[in-house]
Amino acid sequence: MDLSDAVIVNSSRLKSVVWNDFDRVKKGDTCVAVCRHCKKKLSGSSTSGTSHLRNHLIRCQRRSSHGVSNHGASNHAIPQYYSGRGKKKEGSVALVAIDQEQKKDEGLSLVKYEPEQMKDDNVHLGNNNLDQRRSRYDLARMIILHGYPLAMVEHFGFRVFVKNLQPLFELVTCNTVEADCMEIYAKEKQKMFEMLDKLPGKISLSADVWTASGDSEYLCLTAHFIDEDWQLKKTTLNFIVIDPSQTEDMLSEVIMTCLMDWDIDRKLFSVTFDSGSSSDNVVCRIKDRLSQNRFLYLNGQLFDIRCATNVVNLMVEDALEALCDVTIKIRESIRYVKSSQSTQAKFNELALQVGIESQKSLCTDNPSRWDSTYSMLKDAFEYRDAFSHLHEYEPDYKMCPSDVEWERVNAIIGCLKLFVEVTNVFTKSKYLTANIYFPEICDIHLQLIEWCKNPDEFVCSLALKMRSKFDEYWDKCNLGLAVAAMLDPRFKMKLMEYYYPLLYGGSASELIDDVFECIKTLYNEHSLGSPLAASIDQSLAWQASGSSSSMSNSGRESRDRLLGFDKFLNETTQCQGSKSDLDKYLEEPLFPRNVDFNVLNWWKVHTPRYPILSMMARNILGIPMSKVTSESAFNTGRKMLDQDRGSLRPALVQALLCSQDWMRE
Repeated sequence: MDLSDAVIVNSSRLKSVVWNDFDRVKKGDTCVAVCRHCKKKLSGSSTSGTSHLRNHLIRCQRRSSHGVSNHGASNHAIPQYYSGRGKKKEGSVALVAIDQEQKKDEGLSLVKYEPEQMKDDNVHLGNNNLDQRRSRYDLARMIILHGYPLAMVEHFGFRVFVKNLQPLFELVTCNTVEADCMEIYAKEKQKMFEMLDKLPGKISLSADVWTASGDSEYLCLTAHFIDEDWQLKKTTLNFIVIDPSQTEDMLSEVIMTCLMDWDIDRKLFSVTFDSGSSSDNVVCRIKDRLSQNRFLYLNGQLFDIRCATNVVNLMVEDALEALCDVTIKIRESIRYVKSSQSTQAKFNELALQVGIESQKSLCTDNPSRWDSTYSMLKDAFEYRDAFSHLHEYEPDYKMCPSDVEWERVNAIIGCLKLFVEVTNVFTKSKYLTANIYFPEICDIHLQLIEWCKNPDEFVCSLALKMRSKFDEYWDKCNLGLAVAAMLDPRFKMKLMEYYYPLLYGGSASELIDDVFECIKTLYNEHSLGSPLAASIDQSLAWQASGSSSSMSNSGRESRDRLLGFDKFLNETTQCQGSKSDLDKYLEEPLFPRNVDFNVLNWWKVHTPRYPILSMMARNILGIPMSKVTSESAFNTGRKMLDQDRGSLRPALVQALLCSQDWMRE
């Protein structure tokens, strides 16, 4: 704006201190405020207020370099602008509003700070404080929590945003925010270490392999446990880079090192891996190490658990592989129908002619998710007659499946339907405790037996292939599944008594007895670890260590004599007819079955009644029978680390992903 003929307004109404640094000039009906230091022109209208003028004075570099303005307004007057802007909570940072005209004029320049401004972390703005250190950690926590790239702190747009939001905040570099993230990780890890140390029960472990850019792999170790409030929890412990060429011995050593670093090797109850021979060897080595120190219950029979969702996915792979060629035909058939509006209209007309009432819209699948392929096959099968008629009318359509192939599609749909339903139970149930798996796995077992008897060679051979994978899983996990089901008060031993005869026929009774013997042994081992037994053992050890010393105190001699009675009482209680927790639990009626039953709430309420059995329930029900989340349950590939995280050094990747998990909790 040309102000050559403008006049300076001298008005007694200009009371604000900002007018010590501005001239208010008027040209026609327009009022403009001109900075006396840099000659910048801002709105001077009475309706615009003075906030934008105060903001400009904070940023005015010429004013800062002069220290004191030509009109005697010094830099220390700026806090007055903040303290006079109305009531604000003490300790909060005032946000500044920027005039649109001002933004256009200033452009996108990077923030510059006076060196002396950063000598103190706390910059005082009247009654408000800017805590530089806290703001830096808030920024680092935001990056960790939401998975933002660390390099965002050096992005031009981010720096302009921070400058305009709070010009007194000292912008950080990528190296600085990296160091802050590592410091946050160390503090959060210490909190997690203390929490794990205080847990009332055992910890189960699951392991996942992630892939990253450049074919690198990471091993994610996750702890699963039931806390003192009977809540099922899981937390990431380690996210460590591994070399695919590492031997199973080396991998087991890596895992053991992580366990000892967290000091939970003595508290480990089970480990959950995916199926595979390499997993067998790794678990076996870890199991041998822990067995030497007698850390494992039931001689480690419950230690090696395989992921239930993983074995379902392996069987799905077999089913889809058997139907691979037909799936391609169906995928191409759908694309042909949708290739033009006329073809789609002809297909719809044929569907009506053959009496197809389905209103579903055909679409191709996402091959990376097998539930998507199942939906495509199921929907296409409903239109099989329409596809067959289209083949007669359209000579260019050459991908129509034959009648035999459609029958195979129907058989595979039946398999996949069961697997979809079971996977949804494993990943989407309201309470994902170990007791929910036994009936679902038994139903798969029964269905495989039936499929193996199918006279159709295609179905029978596929069922035999799937059953070989299932049997390997069942051999390792059936005991853990059965014990977890027994600890569900709605089922107890009755679920085994129902399913085992269907699975094993005449040998079921003997197998049920074997499982019950394991349950009693497991209960007795927990009984030895109960607070009562522990106090007796501790007292006996103290007695033995002090037996050679003279007992001059008569009170101490009296307590020593009664310890023998305590041991006698503990050993003979059951012989005299007193019932154990386990006996009382199994003799009482089943709890009514309902959809929203929470087994952990039940045990929380009944812990005083079953003090020893509740210890056993806490450890068993916390086993991760499946370690797959609902988001990735139907994925056909491994978990993938995003490109931003995958490009970082391994120690930083672990710090970011573990801290993110802990902070979300």
